[in-house]
Amino acid sequence: MGLLDGLRAALGLRAESDARRDADPEDLFGMSTAYLTMEADLGYEPAGVGALCFSGVDSQTFREAVDDVIAILEAGREDTGTNFRVTEDDHGYRWVVLEDADPEDLVTSMHFAADTFIEHGYGSRLLAAVFGYTGPDGPAYWIYSFRRGAYYPFAPRNGRERDSSAEFKLEAALDGELEIEREKEYWYPLWPSSRGTHPWE
Repeated sequence: MGLLDGLRAALGLRAESDARRDADPEDLFGMSTAYLTMEADLGYEPAGVGALCFSGVDSQTFREAVDDVIAILEAGREDTGTNFRVTEDDHGYRWVVLEDADPEDLVTSMHFAADTFIEHGYGSRLLAAVFGYTGPDGPAYWIYSFRRGAYYPFAPRNGRERDSSAEFKLEAALDGELEIEREKEYWYPLWPSSRGTHPWE
């Protein structure tokens, strides 16, 4: 199974068929308080960056949906201070990348973007919301799978290794505060390209 097939399986078709409950963009607001727990209990700090991963459709209505996402984020930039860009990774997946030093504003902007896709009837194209952190031992991410309606931690290290110890500490610290994915087979690693530092690069 290739990388692209793995992503489709973990965050896409198989995740949809095995979904435990409907994904809800309101779940994203859980990160508005979770970052405080991570700082206090584990020494992780928000990296000031996150992203929304989605798969595209070659249609005019979908392009209009993306345009509306851009327009809403542009309109909210003055209030939230959230900078953003839309990009595509090496595997053909598209991302709305958001940057904001205020974690709560970052979450709010992420929610606006996700909710706009859903309002346009393209909620099924949403794959994941990714929130970046920096910790004592390196970077870490909380990934929300829209198809599973749950979060899981991802702690990448050099050489495409995962820090399982860090991931389990994050799981233990946030269990009960976030809806955690219990089936570890769905803790899919979102590796960046060879030249990137974040999953969307």
